[in-house]
Amino acid sequence: MASPEPVPLEEVRIDDSFWAPRLETNRRVTLPWIHRRLEETGRLAAFDLQWRPGKPRKPHVFWDSDVAKWVEGASRVLRAGPDPELEKRVNRAAGRIARAARPDGYLNTYFTVVAPGERWTNLRDNHELYCAGHLIEAGIEHLAATGKTVLFDAVRRYADLLVKSFGKGRGKIPGYPGHQEVESALVKLYRLTGRGPYLELARFFLEERGKKPHFFDREARRRGEDPRAWRFKTYEYCQAHMPPLEQKEAVGHAVRALYMYSAMADLALETGDPAWARACRRLWEGVAERKLYVTGGVGSSAANEGFSYDYDLPEETAYAETCAAAAFLLFNARMFRLERDARYMDALERTLYNGFLSGVSLSGDRFFYSNPLASHDPSPGKSAGEKEGEAAWDGITRHRMGWFGCACCPPNLARVLANLGEFVLSRDEKRVWVHLYVGGTYRIRTGGTLLLLKMETMYPWEGKVRIRLEPEAPLQATLLLRIPSWCKAAGIRVKGRWRNAKEGLRKGYLPLRGTWESGDTVELNLSMPPGRIYAHPMVRQASGRVALARGPLVYCLESCDNPEGPLENLVLPRKAPLEVLGKSRLAPGARALRFPAFRLETPRRKTALYSLFRPRQTPVAAVAVPYHLWDNRRPGSMRVWIREDS
Repeated sequence: MASPEPVPLEEVRIDDSFWAPRLETNRRVTLPWIHRRLEETGRLAAFDLQWRPGKPRKPHVFWDSDVAKWVEGASRVLRAGPDPELEKRVNRAAGRIARAARPDGYLNTYFTVVAPGERWTNLRDNHELYCAGHLIEAGIEHLAATGKTVLFDAVRRYADLLVKSFGKGRGKIPGYPGHQEVESALVKLYRLTGRGPYLELARFFLEERGKKPHFFDREARRRGEDPRAWRFKTYEYCQAHMPPLEQKEAVGHAVRALYMYSAMADLALETGDPAWARACRRLWEGVAERKLYVTGGVGSSAANEGFSYDYDLPEETAYAETCAAAAFLLFNARMFRLERDARYMDALERTLYNGFLSGVSLSGDRFFYSNPLASHDPSPGKSAGEKEGEAAWDGITRHRMGWFGCACCPPNLARVLANLGEFVLSRDEKRVWVHLYVGGTYRIRTGGTLLLLKMETMYPWEGKVRIRLEPEAPLQATLLLRIPSWCKAAGIRVKGRWRNAKEGLRKGYLPLRGTWESGDTVELNLSMPPGRIYAHPMVRQASGRVALARGPLVYCLESCDNPEGPLENLVLPRKAPLEVLGKSRLAPGARALRFPAFRLETPRRKTALYSLFRPRQTPVAAVAVPYHLWDNRRPGSMRVWIREDS
């Protein structure tokens, strides 16, 4: 049976009060802001190939990927609707990139002007194939958005060069990328062109990975280096410690790992090989069940920008890179296509509304590289210094920044956010799945009939969803609605009749079979009371603590709402009621939570560091706000996990 396909961006018009403003800010503010920084830092100019030794703004090994992600994101925005000024910028950038291609098709600014004699000599460290992957994806999206072939032709020639240069056989390089990404790009190019060599090269890069003796060791010796002197020391860092099909748990750099898992799922989808599907499921479960933050953030350790051991989920030092959240969204979307199970879309939703969306401010021009679950500000009200190349983080305090020396996250966030429309619905010849409740109009071709599906909702602030179906002719099909795992009670009305929406679920979806006619409506009511989330007992950092949630949203405390003392001194009584406040000034429609709590008092006079007496408790009214909205007001402390007491 063919796997479900997402609804193309061209057929999606999102118009709700939550996501439509975010997408508009992405188009109007974020993408122009990133473009400006790409210009100012020399990343775009690098494609002019004018840099010479001694000149400023020397190209870096991963600069090409920053530009490519911007082109991809901007192209996706254009697919969703016209924007003449943005299209001009995209076309100029596409032409600039294409002109940088070498006569043999090679396309990389660093290895053309900075190190022209080092092409493909250090695949382990130098992001060469990673940049190639992002360039290929940019070319595909630019073609889809504009119909222009200038960039697509260039990246296809580059892909043809990769096919000619890598693989088994005389004269070919038997290597694979240190930073994964090109694998999924090659699969995407295969799907568009039907050319088998692209799929086979993606398979080669995955199957060759981790074989012994290590290619990366041989490569290092050819460079005259001792492989043991590698600063990362272990091949777990780049998931090259064993072949992917044999890997049992998520290890190493989180973004690299999740891009590889996404490519493995792509290969499973294209080949039907159950071994790849089993490996993907095993690795996904390892992340989702033992290494995932309550916010959906991924990667707990700053030391390797990635995974630590099971249940190790620190708060203030949480890495939870925005790029890793973006990669987890992509992996979950592919896993749904493989298994049609709502648990993947439950995970996607948790990450999307929390650990991913927190990566950009409401204004659209400030970003988090990492997304902690606590931030202690010893000097509230004073903004952290902002200097390119430095995180606004002194180990305990974090604030969004306008740019980074390693600027992978802003354009990655922009490109994945622009892809939101493809996460909402899927379809095949007989079924339509509704994964996310996002207001808008969706044109869906299923069963040979065009279906116009209109969704109205205030989700995630409210749990009521109204779906109107307008097929061009009576349509016999199954509509499958995801009933989120966080929802304990749900009702549904179909053609005027109410029933329990929690009964009859199949893999988390409620199937509604029938013949649909124009004007038919489905009304879904998801109960959305605020509640508490408890961590697995092995998560030592959350021991004795509780997180607050409502619907798909995880909440946090901010010092600007709770200014009386340190947030870590707040204690939530076990039976304290949680009150949903009316619309706040945080964001349109936003709901905050208020609850009675206690504050552990800090003595006014000097006392001993340790005492035999418990600190005095003072009753307070505490306020929590959605995690994705933190640090949009004045700087201060933040905390997700709250002490709980009986």
